Parts: sequence; structure tokens; C-alpha cells
Amino acid sequence: MQRVMDLLSLKEHQARTLLIHYRWDVDEVFEVLVEKGKDRLYAEACVMVQYDDNLSSTRRSSLALCEICMEEVPVFKMTTMDCGHWFCNNCWTQHFVVKINEGQSRRISCMAHKCYVVCDEDKIRYYVSKTDPDLAEQFDRYLLESYIEDNKRVKWCPSVPHCGNAIRIEYDEYCEVECACGVQFCFSCSSEAHSPCSCQMWELWTQKCRDESETVNWITVNTKNCPKCHKPVEKNGGCNLVSCICGQPFCWLCGGATGFQHTWESIEGHTCGRFKEEDIANIARAESEIVRYTHYHGRFKAHSDSFKAEVALKEKLQKKISNMEARELEIKNYDWVTDGAERLLRSRRIISYSYPFAYYMFNDTSLSEEMTKEDRNIKQNLFEDHQQQLEGHIEKLSLFLEEPFDEYPEGKVMESRMQIITLSNITDVLCKRIYEYIDNEILLHLRTTINIVPYRSKGADKAVELEL
Repeated sequence: MQRVMDLLSLKEHQARTLLIHYRWDVDEVFEVLVEKGKDRLYAEACVMVQYDDNLSSTRRSSLALCEICMEEVPVFKMTTMDCGHWFCNNCWTQHFVVKINEGQSRRISCMAHKCYVVCDEDKIRYYVSKTDPDLAEQFDRYLLESYIEDNKRVKWCPSVPHCGNAIRIEYDEYCEVECACGVQFCFSCSSEAHSPCSCQMWELWTQKCRDESETVNWITVNTKNCPKCHKPVEKNGGCNLVSCICGQPFCWLCGGATGFQHTWESIEGHTCGRFKEEDIANIARAESEIVRYTHYHGRFKAHSDSFKAEVALKEKLQKKISNMEARELEIKNYDWVTDGAERLLRSRRIISYSYPFAYYMFNDTSLSEEMTKEDRNIKQNLFEDHQQQLEGHIEKLSLFLEEPFDEYPEGKVMESRMQIITLSNITDVLCKRIYEYIDNEILLHLRTTINIVPYRSKGADKAVELEL
């Protein structure tokens, strides 16, 4: 705010209004200033800097007409905003109170017809505090929260229950961050950290996992969709001619629309007793999709469950370090244990989310126009090779960290140390290779832009507390 105030010689509320409009991006404010000029900059943000003070010309009169309540009031009980419009203090106060209660307090516009100039926040605060001090404090909080909620480089931590922290990044880019409370999340979509999945892939995957719940499975097995309104219909009798609540009758055997008449010989306007070759293809496609989803979801869940179990492993490893320190071994530095645990968790998270990525990247529909089937199969096979290499070393690292190496003779402790360090380095390299393959061999050749968070060897960027 101070930078904008100094450069443009603005008051505090004018600078804040500009920054709220441009989502607190000072660089964008300056770019618009250079490209469009000061007048356009102010007009687009509804900021008025110079105006004709109509009220000053009436200072000699004792009374003036408020065009809102249409009453004549003493001039000293009227207030002018930056736009030059002036009304009585009571009308302004009621206007401010209504807007704050409606949640529009960050940009309260002038009351005049078709005037969108934002009002002076100092005047808002002054008049509202005289009527409702608590509401004035709420107004101040809304202004402060604007820095977070209207700022593309600042976001609340999505922790539940809320830790109360907000994260600010220095550069506008795709990244994953770790709050001081320990929660890691994608800064772009505020979901849990999910790379190498893109935000769109992760949204589709979570929705699909919800849709495959037991409730949906029951609906799928026990109901059929009406051919007219497409709502699920449950059969409550033996007759295979059913009727939806929308009035459409249809055949329960195949789901086809019918007439109302049902006899021993036929259902009016319909027959589904004949076998159709295309039914085989439709069933095969449906079964294939179920098998495919089950494959990817099973591996995603298996690695996710392992991740949860290995989070608890970190506490056990601390006890192992304490045991080895109590033995007073020649080894004095046990960072290899904690570093190995961190590498295991980071690698496990990556391999877990690589399966939703592969599910959507290598299917027959989403990018079928951009990759031939042959090309897609080649890329999929190479990607799966990278996955299998990484999976194998992750499992080895997990196995070595779970061993009771704190009870081993000192020589064997040294062997475990070298094995854990080596496997940690290898998994780091293999994780990096997966990201490089995605970037250089898959995404680079697509017309569709798919953004994924770049690989960070040390994991999500850890937030540090700002010192003001």
C-alpha cells in the first residue's frame, strides 16, 4: 500500500481500493498505469482522486437538501465522498451498515445513482462506530482479510480445524506449501498436495472416488435410469414394465422407453428379447472401465495407506535414535535416519498420486485427439517402467527403516546406515526422473496445457513466519 501511495500520491483508502481491484498485485497496478494511463487505472478500479466539492459552494448556507431522504439538514451534518456526491450523515450511516451486514464492506460504493466510486473507509469507520462499534470492528476485519481473500499470492491454510494461518508466496506459480501447522497443500487449488497430478485431474479423481462409494454402487445395482428424465428408478414389483414419477413407462430388462400397454405377448412399442451384437461391445467397454479404475484406485489406495502408516513410523525412528545414542556408538550423527524417513514419505506421496495422473493421461478419451493409440501405449509403458523402478526402491527403503537396526552390532548399524543413505539418494533421483519424463516426453508435446507442480527434492516449500 505504501508503494502505491508514494508512487501515485494517493490516500490510504484509495490505494487499498486499487489493490483490492487488482488482487493486491502491485506489479499489475504499475503495468496498467504504464499501458493505459492514470485515468483508466483509476476508472477501472472505481477510484476518484479529484472532484469538485459541491458542498464547499454551499458552506454559506445553513441548510442543504439531502437527495436520499429529501430532507433539508444543516450543512455540517452532511458528508462528501471522493466523487463529489454529498448526502446527510444519517443516510450515509444507514447505507454503510446495510452494506457491511450484506458482506460488501470491502468495496462500498457511493449512494448516488450509477456512481460506483468506492467510499472513504475512514468515513465509513467513523459513522458506523458511532452507531455500532462491533460492526465497525467487523468492517476493519473485512478490510484486513481482503489482503488474504482477494490476493492471488496469499491463501488461508485449509487445515481442519483451522489453524488460523495464511500463506503468502513470493511468485505467482504452481507450488505446494507446508503450513507451520504441518498441513501440506497445493497453493493453486487449496487441496491436499497432489503432484504429479494436475489440479483438474485431482478434482476429477476425488469426484470419481466419491461416486464409486457403496451408496452409488447400491443405486447402480438396484435401480435403472429413466430414459426420459434420467432419474434412478427402483422396481417395486414383479412386472418388468415400470413407470417413472415423471410418467414415462420403460422396460426394466433393457431400460428402453415403451408405451403404457403390457400384455402376455409384448410390451407396447418395444421388444428387447432379441440379442444384439453391440450389447457385447457395450458390456465389454463397461467391464473394461471398471477393471481399469479398480487397478489404478487399488494401487493409489495401497500407497496412500502405506503413507499413513509410515507417518507413524517417524515416531518409532526417534526412539531408535535415542536407543543408539544411549549405546554411545562411534556414530554421532543420526540425520541419515530422519532424512531417510522424510525421503520415504515424499517418495510414497509421489508414487501414490502418480496413479491418478496415469489414469487420466493414458485413457481413451481425454487426450485421444492429441496422441495416437500407438504413441499413447509407448508413453504409458515407459511411464510404468519409471513407476515400477521407484516403487521397488521405496519398498526397500521402507523395509530397511522398519528393521530393528538400533539393536544391531555397531558394524551392522554402519551397513544399515549406508543402505538407507543409498536408497534415499536413489529414490530422490527416480522421483526426479518421473517428473522429467512427464514434462519432457508427455506434456511438452500436447496442445492442451496441463500444469503440474515442479519437483522439489526437499518436498513442499515450508512456510516461515513473517517478521514485520
